[in-house]
Amino acid sequence: MKPVELTLDQCIKCNICVTACPVAAVTDLFPGPKYEAPQGGRFRIAGLPTPDHSVDYCSGCRACNLACPTGVKIAEMNARVRHTLVEQGQVSPRLRLRNNLIARTELLGNLGQPVAPLTNFALKNPLARKAAEVTLGIAAEAYLPPFTNERFSKWFKRERGQAQKNKENIRVDQHLSASNKKHVAFFHGCATEYYEPRVGRAAVYVLEALGFEVVIPRQNCCGLPLLSNGEFRAARKLHQQNVDSLVEFARQGIPIVGTSTSCTLTLKEEAPELLDMQDEDTQLVAENTYDFNEFLLLQASFFDLQFSSIPLTLPYHQPCQYKGHRIGNPAAEVLAQIPGLSIVQSNATCCGIAGTYGYKKEKYEIAQNVGSLLFEFVKSMGAPLAVCDSETCRWQITHGTGIPAIHPVELVAASLGFEPEGALAEVLTSLPRRQ
Repeated sequence: MKPVELTLDQCIKCNICVTACPVAAVTDLFPGPKYEAPQGGRFRIAGLPTPDHSVDYCSGCRACNLACPTGVKIAEMNARVRHTLVEQGQVSPRLRLRNNLIARTELLGNLGQPVAPLTNFALKNPLARKAAEVTLGIAAEAYLPPFTNERFSKWFKRERGQAQKNKENIRVDQHLSASNKKHVAFFHGCATEYYEPRVGRAAVYVLEALGFEVVIPRQNCCGLPLLSNGEFRAARKLHQQNVDSLVEFARQGIPIVGTSTSCTLTLKEEAPELLDMQDEDTQLVAENTYDFNEFLLLQASFFDLQFSSIPLTLPYHQPCQYKGHRIGNPAAEVLAQIPGLSIVQSNATCCGIAGTYGYKKEKYEIAQNVGSLLFEFVKSMGAPLAVCDSETCRWQITHGTGIPAIHPVELVAASLGFEPEGALAEVLTSLPRRQ
């Protein structure tokens, strides 16, 4: 993996990154990806303040990286400059408090989920939301997902308890050697744990249908929200803890699979690059981490499964973080196996939310403008559902259109005969009996 800084001189000043940037297209507050990096990076002297605070308006979507013909790691450079702003105290205490609050998803989940009815009431209360905007700068209009009444991990322990027996107290090799079954380590992430356990259940059903025994390793937040807000020290602690847990699986060749494209990209690439974590354990975890649909396509048995028809035509949006994997579009290939299902791709650059970006008061309108073309596309389809792999993108699509958005794995599980949940269940019950 080539160090970020060594890609600076590959810039040929073609401005393709600026043309591709969805943020620069809707606001003058961000002059474009190359302004800070690589243009500013060439002249920056270590220890001196960054030339311009406009870098904070970079959403980190990586559209610039994908567009760059010479492979300059522009988004990573901008992320490091944002970290410099934080380290040099150039972010106000109020905004840094706000950024740390919304970036610590595991903390929010641990506080809010146990009292979900009360928390969800507060999240919908206009007075509470306005107070959060005035005091902390959290946009009152932004969509905050409701907490689930039961965590995914609690469901898994109850329903698959034997497979997980003593998993936290016994070394992974001792536990797994007792079984001859194939195993997969499921990195469910914060969204599945605290907000959308249905996605995790669907993933477990599909993996089990392929003959895998699913194991839930000890895990933290992947750290991406902290990385995106320049809080590298806190992100490093989370990533190191994840590596320490996951490497036991990777050493045995047990795949680490996740349904969140953001989490898996962080484990694969973003955290190791941004934090300069190039040790053997970190690299081994990265090499053994897979996006869920990427993993399905690697299983020959997946194509032997018996799928029932789902006669729907649905809009599909590939998230920026998914494109960042540089593996094509596995979700589209997976969904193509379902009879009757037609997927129409949005071809939109970005939904605008960019993790925590669109939750900030000063960036909310920018996020909505960035996502406007996607919203128009989804609404024009007239479909009852939208499909997207990233949790925050799904929430943004629903916020911008009023149409529920689901993960592709939910469709796969339903087609295999597993009981659908939520919005998908409501839609499927209105269809003729599936075969």
